[in-house]
Amino acid sequence: MFLKKRTFATMTTHRQHKVSRLLQKELGEYLQRSGSEFAGGKMITVTVVRISPDLGVAKVYLSIFPGDGAEETVKKISEKAGLVRSEMGNRLRNQLRHIPQFAFFLDDSLDYIDRIEDLLNDE
Repeated sequence: MFLKKRTFATMTTHRQHKVSRLLQKELGEYLQRSGSEFAGGKMITVTVVRISPDLGVAKVYLSIFPGDGAEETVKKISEKAGLVRSEMGNRLRNQLRHIPQFAFFLDDSLDYIDRIEDLLNDE
């Protein structure tokens, strides 16, 4: 019997996947409703949530439009990570026993795509 070798990056459990999708949905709704407190008129989208195997840490990738000052917005949200975590605790208390710690990162994949398109159009 041959077993396929899997890398660590693809070894997400079903539980991790379910929790990450739930957090993505709830964080997205929360940041859209109270985003003015963090971003002042910018649109914040949660693109990806990656959760650790022990469900203790969640890496949250945010896309911010318009992009000017996006790093500052992520920094403001990171400073209020405790507030965001407590809000998620109130929202998800019947679905999750422990709310993970949040680490927020800027998702620059759209900027990367735009840059590639610009380079291809210049040729």
